[in-house]
Amino acid sequence: MLVDLRAQYARIKDDVDRRIKAVLDHGQYILGPEVRELEAQLAARVGVRHCLAVASGTDALLMPLMALGVGPGDEVITTPFTFVATAEVIRLVGATPVYGDIDPQTYNLDPQGIEALITGRTRAIMPVSLFGQCPDFDAINAIAARHKLPVIEDAAQSLGATWRGRQSGSLTIMAGTSFYPSKPLGGYGDGGAVFTDDDEHARVLREIRVHGQSATYQYARIGINGRLDSMQCAILLAKLAVFPAEVEARARIASRYDKLLAGLVQTPRVRAPATSVYAQYTIEVDDRDAVRARLKDAGVGTGVYYPSTLNREGPYRDARARVPHAERAATRVLSLPFDAYLAEERQDQIVEQVRRAVRLR
Repeated sequence: MLVDLRAQYARIKDDVDRRIKAVLDHGQYILGPEVRELEAQLAARVGVRHCLAVASGTDALLMPLMALGVGPGDEVITTPFTFVATAEVIRLVGATPVYGDIDPQTYNLDPQGIEALITGRTRAIMPVSLFGQCPDFDAINAIAARHKLPVIEDAAQSLGATWRGRQSGSLTIMAGTSFYPSKPLGGYGDGGAVFTDDDEHARVLREIRVHGQSATYQYARIGINGRLDSMQCAILLAKLAVFPAEVEARARIASRYDKLLAGLVQTPRVRAPATSVYAQYTIEVDDRDAVRARLKDAGVGTGVYYPSTLNREGPYRDARARVPHAERAATRVLSLPFDAYLAEERQDQIVEQVRRAVRLR
């Protein structure tokens, strides 16, 4: 088990149950008061004027592309070392993902390679704040400004992280996050949110979220059914109350992993001025598959995010992509059990099994 959601529920059970009952009592299951309350709290936390709760993290990336009018013939620069949703939404609007290589230290899109990928067809840049750490947004935003390109942050894994003291989600013209259950702030099902400071983008996003309607049965544009239901918002409100303490706990537990694993494996590297929310605690090892098999035999579950780069995968394939750092990382990364409630005793057991598995290779 990589993430123990039961431990968190035990802590917030009374608040979760109370809020769910409130939804059942008022019966406003779609766009009820909990949706507005969650949006207001998240906007204030992230430091933007607008937050829209949406049905999934994938919708939270798709809708900004739709709002910008990205479509067939366009290109969007992104990373190949990410979950498929990043490239999937680019394909869904009819555009083409163009892959830049990653910084091998942080696994994020390397700004140094972006400018060479820009063409007359480039319509946006979509960096991913992978494993809970933002990329170098100073450099990325500067490149985008020179070429008059919008930047959309894929913040699916990074809500709670910062760059120069600013929250992930507030660093670009629009950003999308995910509330998938295992995320740092996760619901009990699918969900997501879009953040923006731009009033006009917020208006368009709200129309897109309800089938493109500007008013009931008045269709201003093509949209989707992108609403997040009131029940999930109620659960997320209960979780948001303990989220700051959980962010601190995640940093503390990650730091302890760092010390216990130092000199044994390559531990995560957080590069100032970033902070990480550690959506995963990801190490690098030689002979990854053998190490993973030994850990499984010892009762330690692990994850591989991600075993292949998207430039090699089916409808996202791009034989022109030159991404050696991303392709190397895909053969070496291994994520260990990690959440805000990981007990030191269990952490010690995991580290001991990693030590044995690595030495046996």
